[in-house]
Amino acid sequence: MASKSASSLLTLYLTLGSFCLGKTADMSAFNNPSHGPPASDFAAADSLPTSVFRAAAAAASVVPKDATYPFSLGNSETSTIHSDWVSFKEGAALSWVADMDVDCDGVNHKCEGNRDGQPQTNWGALSAYAVPYIVIPDRFLAANKDILPGNNIAAVICNGKMYYGILGDSNGDEPQITGEASWLMARTCFPKEDLQGNNAHSSKDVTYILFTGKDAVLPDNAMDRTYITDFDTLRSMGDKLVRALASNMNISASSESAATSLWAGRGGPVMMIVVLFCAVLVTLAL
Repeated sequence: MASKSASSLLTLYLTLGSFCLGKTADMSAFNNPSHGPPASDFAAADSLPTSVFRAAAAAASVVPKDATYPFSLGNSETSTIHSDWVSFKEGAALSWVADMDVDCDGVNHKCEGNRDGQPQTNWGALSAYAVPYIVIPDRFLAANKDILPGNNIAAVICNGKMYYGILGDSNGDEPQITGEASWLMARTCFPKEDLQGNNAHSSKDVTYILFTGKDAVLPDNAMDRTYITDFDTLRSMGDKLVRALASNMNISASSESAATSLWAGRGGPVMMIVVLFCAVLVTLAL
């Protein structure tokens, strides 16, 4: 029997090999309540002006049909989804500010504290432990199916940081509520709060930006019914859409180069090892 260290090295080799050859990784290992994908896999570029987007979303004022919902069951306070930015040619988006409840519909519908989970999500059976997704009220989704076909890229600003996810599910409870995200997204945003099915982040300080239209949908080759299999595509699409939105709003981002973001913001030494490993594989294949 191979030693544990040898087995770990083999797993690392196969994972890096799949990455270098352009194959998607098996994400089932991340279907775990305490060991989901690292935050760096779906974090926005550091150069993006997160605080400016927060202020812009807070100042939004255009209200579409069926757009106002309570934050949570038994709460009279409401959150409104705004459509100030939906007419842009690139980077069109909806926005709202809310709290963050934990949604575990899909394969993890029996997550801790979840009393009414469903085994399916709207466009599959996503893993709440492994996929950063957000939830929108079912009534609003029904009224806006033309701009929200499903799996649209979303940007979530929480705790001073921005992360990317997808529109993965809708809320059909009565009353329907806003401010829901997957277990992974919620625990990445607020790692010290022990968030779960019956323990939410109650402060109304989370900004949700949901990009609209077919061009903002994460493609099928980057995900399956349960997992996002290509986080690079999620990040690159997210950064592109956010920059387009910033341009439309005349928000200037920093001039930090993409290369600097890659090496400094994505764990430089690790990326260097991966690149060198890929070079060796390519050389051996010639």
